[in-house]
Formats: sequence, C-alpha cells, structure tokens
Amino acid sequence: MSSQRSRTGASAARVDLRRVRSRLPGPTAELIAAYERHLELERGLSAHTVRAYLGDVVSLAGFLHGTDHSTDHEAPENEEAEPGTAQPWAAPPGAVGGTGGSGAGQAETGPEDLRPPEGGTENLARAFEGLDIGVLRAWLARQRADGASRTTLARRAAAARAFSTWAHKAGAIDHDPATRLVAPRAHRTLPGVLRPDQAGELLRASASGAAENSPIALRDLAVLELLYATGVRVAELCGLDVADVDFERRLVRVLGKGGKERMVPFGVPAADAVRAWLAEGRGPVITRAERRAGGEALFLGVRGGRLDQRSVRRVVHDAVSSVPGAADMGPHGLRHSAATHLLEGGADLRSVQELLGHATLATTQLYTHVTVERLKAIHDRTHPRAR
Repeated sequence: MSSQRSRTGASAARVDLRRVRSRLPGPTAELIAAYERHLELERGLSAHTVRAYLGDVVSLAGFLHGTDHSTDHEAPENEEAEPGTAQPWAAPPGAVGGTGGSGAGQAETGPEDLRPPEGGTENLARAFEGLDIGVLRAWLARQRADGASRTTLARRAAAARAFSTWAHKAGAIDHDPATRLVAPRAHRTLPGVLRPDQAGELLRASASGAAENSPIALRDLAVLELLYATGVRVAELCGLDVADVDFERRLVRVLGKGGKERMVPFGVPAADAVRAWLAEGRGPVITRAERRAGGEALFLGVRGGRLDQRSVRRVVHDAVSSVPGAADMGPHGLRHSAATHLLEGGADLRSVQELLGHATLATTQLYTHVTVERLKAIHDRTHPRAR
C-alpha cells in the first residue's frame, strides 16, 4: 500500500472523539474530566497541549470500552478549532466534565474540582477496568494499521503513559501498565531554516514597506524583527503586553509554556521597529473599546484587538514568499532560524535553551543537527583532504 493510500485510509478511519466521549461509561467520563482539570490547573499546560492529550486519552478509552465505532466528523489531527467552537473530543454541553459549547464551566473550575469523581475508589476502579499492556499495544497497533505515522504513534504512547501514571496515583488502576509500553521512536525533523542573508533580505523588504508609515506595515516589521531577534513562540509573541518590553535594557518578558516566565534579549533593529510601531502605528489601530479596557496588548490586529496567531502566520508566510529560494515557513521557522544562527555564531547550547524556553536540553540539541550538516558541507567543499 502506498503512503498516499495509507494517509487516505487513516483519514477515513478517524473517529468522532466527541461522540466517543459522550458514549463512555459515567465513571470513565468523570475520570477523564478530572484528568483534564489536572492538566489545566495542576500542570498548567496550554490549551493546545490539553486538547492533544485529551484526544488521545478519549481514543484509548473508546477502544477499551468499544465506543469508538463512529468514523466521521473529526477535525484533522493537530488542527486547532476556531475560537468558540467545540473541540472534536470535547464532551457535549451539559455532560459530566464537558468543555464543549461556551466553555463557561472552565472559568468556575477550582482546586476543589481536582478531587476524584463521586463514588470514591470503587467508582474509580470501574473507570478503566481491564486496561493493561495488551490493551495499550492493541490500541497502538490499530492506529498503525489505520496509517498513523511513527511520530503520531510516539505522541499517543506518551499521552497514554502520562495518563496511566496519573490514574495509578489517583487509585483508578491498581498498577501502571504503561511503564512497559514501547512506541516507535519519532522522526524528529526540523523545518527549513533561512540563511542569515535570507533573513536579512526578508527584514529589509519588510522595512521598505514600513517606510511608508502604514500602521499595519509598521506592525508587521516589528513582529518579524522581534520573532527573529528573540526566537519566541508565536503564542508568546501574541501574549505580549506593552509593559513587557524593556527598551532600556533591550529585554522582553515572555510567559512561556506551563506559565514559566523568562527574560529574552533583543537587538537594536528590533528595538527600533517596535518603537516605531508604538509611536506611529499602534495609536491609529487601537479601538476605543480597547483603550477603555486598558489597551495593554503590544501587537494589535486590524480591528484593534490583540493580534492573533493566525494573522502572525500570514504575515510570516507573506514575508518569506518574497525571498527567492527561501523555504516556505511560518513563525516556528523563524524560531528555528534564530536558534540555528545563534549556534552557528558561537552561542552555547545551554544559553540557547534558556533563550528559547526549552524544558530540556535534548530539545535544543536538535538544532545542532542543522549546524553539523552545514559544517560537514563546508569541510567537504574547502578541506584539501576531504575527498
């Protein structure tokens, strides 16, 4: 079977996880809702990460209880739903622990909701009764047969291990079967990165457009300069407030994954671009409503509200497309480019890890693969004994 046919088969076999969750036995649905609150409140994970974890856990629960026979309506994997819409794995409005609909229930969630579901240990024991290493392996095997990639299988195995460990500690299962679960190692690849000269060309072209003092052009230049200068994630950029920028020390305060705060330096070109946006561009864009609300967002959309991630991606794609020979990329590509250029310029891994906000050094080490390949290419081209 060709890879194209495999992908088609995987698409056809996608399960409507929202329907699966609605059909789960009460104790199982309650335990999953408790796990959702644990991810949000205790671990402080991002909404996107919580969605991914919950989707995999619901899939596992549906496989265990045989409620995963529906095969339509699921959004493409890793695709973020529009704001205000129910997620494909979310419980229907009104269901136990559901986050579908308006999401108002989340705002009322407090630490007391982290308690186990009603009914105590006896109720918990029925939630995932029968979950063992054989079930976990069979679940992954079916995903593989449906065309799931190695990366997807590795992610789902990790989600299952995290849930199994938590469920064991909560008393829902008497042992942790996922400790023996082994999944294929994911192929961790980096997207294309810009060469330093391409990055410079991209920013010069954006600066040329901003020279006309169009508010949006000034904003776009500031966005591109700050993304490349700091390597921040797109969500971190969109979450910045005006007060987070320290022009005197050229530092920006970033709130990263898990609510972790870090200070990231930026250079003179980024400082000049952000200053120009604040002085000449932001005022005409901000709305009266935003002013009354405090108007704290650093970057604004065309309607005056806080700039969203989709708009930033469009800005980056449009800017990169104007650079001949550059690989198509979004904000994460600029982040990779910044990290690669820092390492090629002599920065040490630990410093780059701190700048990027990586939890482990292993993630940062991915960037060394790019620099080593370039070093080998230079060696092959220039050393007299390379060939």
